[in-house]
Amino acid sequence: MGKVKVTPLADRVLVKPAPAEEKTAGGIIIPDTAQEKPQKGTVVAVGNGKKDEPLTVKSGDSILYGKYSGTEINLEGEDYLIMRESDIFAIV
Repeated sequence: MGKVKVTPLADRVLVKPAPAEEKTAGGIIIPDTAQEKPQKGTVVAVGNGKKDEPLTVKSGDSILYGKYSGTEINLEGEDYLIMRESDIFAIV
């Protein structure tokens, strides 16, 4: 994953979602239409935070976020999510 030429504003974070699970634990292949959206990803870029609220995540952090969090965007052929830091549940 190369350097992305985007800087999120304020409390927004750019996230590279983890790939969706393609097989179950038992080895059954899950078709694309039935795959769940991943809720885990890696922070790629962060904004500067709000005046009284500095960001607690940084680039490279692995995070968990809400199932319907963020807005999907495509940059240089790669899929990303851009979301507010408040949509992030945990750093793992």
